[in-house]
Amino acid sequence: MVKKIIKSIFGDPNEGKLKRYRQKVEEINALEPQLQKETDEELRQRSFKLRENHQKGIPLDDLLVEAFALVREASRRTTGLRHFDVQLIGGMVLHEGNIAEMRTGEGKTLVATLPLYLNSLTGRGSHLVTPNDYLSKVGLQQMGPIYHFLGVSAGVIQSSAQQRGSFLYDPEFHSNDERYENLRPLTRKEAYAADITYGTNNEFGFDYLRDNMVRDLREKVQRGHYFGIVDEVDNILID
Repeated sequence: MVKKIIKSIFGDPNEGKLKRYRQKVEEINALEPQLQKETDEELRQRSFKLRENHQKGIPLDDLLVEAFALVREASRRTTGLRHFDVQLIGGMVLHEGNIAEMRTGEGKTLVATLPLYLNSLTGRGSHLVTPNDYLSKVGLQQMGPIYHFLGVSAGVIQSSAQQRGSFLYDPEFHSNDERYENLRPLTRKEAYAADITYGTNNEFGFDYLRDNMVRDLREKVQRGHYFGIVDEVDNILID
């Protein structure tokens, strides 16, 4: 009863947020016809310009509309997948540090590309935390073409006993093991230096602990923690 009274006086706060998100979606959709006319190189130059604009002091929130529109068009050209409006909203929710509940099959992997790319423009790194190695590896292999198209580097940290190591997405690299196709081996430190890094909560966590025990700072592999998305957040945070 009290909640109903408060809602009648102040309105539903979630509705206010949704209205703001829908306005952003309309702006993103309005850019789509123009972006579809541009060449691959013109879109890539737009991506570089966004990074420059942020370095000049323009906040990420002011770049969100064009960044999300670029990711959508890059995805359509490279993977054949086009973000739905509700997925754009999901990307905004994650960018703002909130939890987005999505069922299996609703495109969580695709949604994550939006805020990961936007926050990679800072040059400080974006992390995607997954429950296991397979999801990290396949997630990067599936979404890597989007990042590569936009001139963004993306790596993955692996911990499996069969293939422990770290990799960078490279469409021109062909592995002898088809499971690691387009994943070029590199050092763990280099993987963390990528604009976007996929990995498990265990690996990110233990690398953080190991970095705090090094005797020489040059031995540290991580470079700080700016932005991260946690997949299956209920399970991971309980762990």
